[in-house]
Amino acid sequence: MSEIRFGLKTSPARVGYDDILRVWEEADEIPEIDDCWLWDHLLPLVGPQDAAAFEGWTLLAALAARTERVGLGMLVTNNRMRRPAVLGKIATTVDVISGGRLVMGLGVGGTHQPAGAGGIPGPNPALAEHAAYGMPLVSPGEGVSRLAETIDILTRMWTEDVFDFDGPHTVLRGTRNNPRPVRPSGPPLLIGGWGDRVLGLVAAHADIWNVPGPPHNPVSYLAERARVLDAHCAAIGRDPAEITRSTQILVSHDDLPTARATVRDLVSIGVTHIVLGLRTPYPEHAARLLTEEIITPTLNTL
Repeated sequence: MSEIRFGLKTSPARVGYDDILRVWEEADEIPEIDDCWLWDHLLPLVGPQDAAAFEGWTLLAALAARTERVGLGMLVTNNRMRRPAVLGKIATTVDVISGGRLVMGLGVGGTHQPAGAGGIPGPNPALAEHAAYGMPLVSPGEGVSRLAETIDILTRMWTEDVFDFDGPHTVLRGTRNNPRPVRPSGPPLLIGGWGDRVLGLVAAHADIWNVPGPPHNPVSYLAERARVLDAHCAAIGRDPAEITRSTQILVSHDDLPTARATVRDLVSIGVTHIVLGLRTPYPEHAARLLTEEIITPTLNTL
């Protein structure tokens, strides 16, 4: 059995900064929690749109400065919100602030998807968000192409002194990125998604693959998608064991036994990194509660 790691996710909507900060500072003191995560949305995904919502990378920089141990990142960055080289500079800054704790989470971002895409019930949540902030949606195929381009640009920003780039969506001249990320090869790359084309990028580039789990997607669906990823790896000659299988689940604080059972099911299909998403409002000592009720019992049974 591979080592099982746990993270926490505080989606920064319908919650205050102080509440997020107390969860992260508490998690930073609990060795069983490996990492903490934010999302990358500018409006709440569901419900009334006038609720509080924080910009993720700005918030991540603040939390990086207030923590010392936990890994951290966006689960996942919307690739459509920022130009690739600008994103690379932002991510490098956060990595340096954190002392090299950043995990670079990336996803396709806003595309013309049908209602219910991504396991979020109702209309495509990207429609209102992107319209409100003046960001055009693209086709899923173009979204994947742009994601591949961003991966290439970030890799070069993190490993080369200066470069030019000519891609189908981005042209760069004399791009420099000083300082570099703390690790010589840059932060580990996490790619979030489940479509066949995205899984091809995961097989080629990712250190970690993440996909939403229950209640958005059943465990059986994750197992099927993992087999597709294995096939992509086989096609290019990569050992699929090199890619950490990661998922995120929403936890109801009043039904922790269900969350424990879900975690056991995920471990049984080979998931080794499980991010527990907290629902708002956060209870007191939320990180300690999830550690005692979910993380420690799971680790004790392996």
